[in-house]
Amino acid sequence: MNLRDPTGTERDPIQRSTSNQPQGAIVSVGPQPPPDESRTDISRSCRHQSVEPVLIDTAEVATMLSMSTSRVYRETSKLGLKGYKLGRGRSAKVLYKRTEVFKWLEQQKIY
Repeated sequence: MNLRDPTGTERDPIQRSTSNQPQGAIVSVGPQPPPDESRTDISRSCRHQSVEPVLIDTAEVATMLSMSTSRVYRETSKLGLKGYKLGRGRSAKVLYKRTEVFKWLEQQKIY
């Protein structure tokens, strides 16, 4: 039985292999390893977790503490918070560790 291509030529319905293997040769594939389910579970869980930043800027600290940014700049040493200056000069950005800010807030708790 021959089939017609849309181009009008006839072709054999059984497609022949164009590889270097002789016709009728048996190709051994071998056993396939089972899929690693633990890897897919980890990659799925990592995709759905959001990563919180380690450092936050002065504006975020100010909103967390209900202060102005200028007051945060002035009183960080009094508050016991250590800032990390990134850059040079007056326009350098000062960042704070989120964990240190939360630790300071816990110390201010009234029992």
